[in-house]
Amino acid sequence: MISSRERGVQPLDALLNKLKLKNSNLVDASKEQLTHKMVARGRKGRFLTRHSQWKICNALNACQPEKKYRLEDIFNY
Repeated sequence: MISSRERGVQPLDALLNKLKLKNSNLVDASKEQLTHKMVARGRKGRFLTRHSQWKICNALNACQPEKKYRLEDIFNY
């Protein structure tokens, strides 16, 4: 049985694979307290709070300054 907190693999996972970025790249680029565990949960689709989603989004945008991503681009819940 799938928990209601499991959302399935998120678009974030495919995007990071396409950009050849690892979880550690986002953690290193983050100016906020972002952990490897938060990024891993975000990729797998484990439910994250909106605040945690924003941390991941901000770190991704710091890694890719030529394109600005929104929450809707990387999470589907």
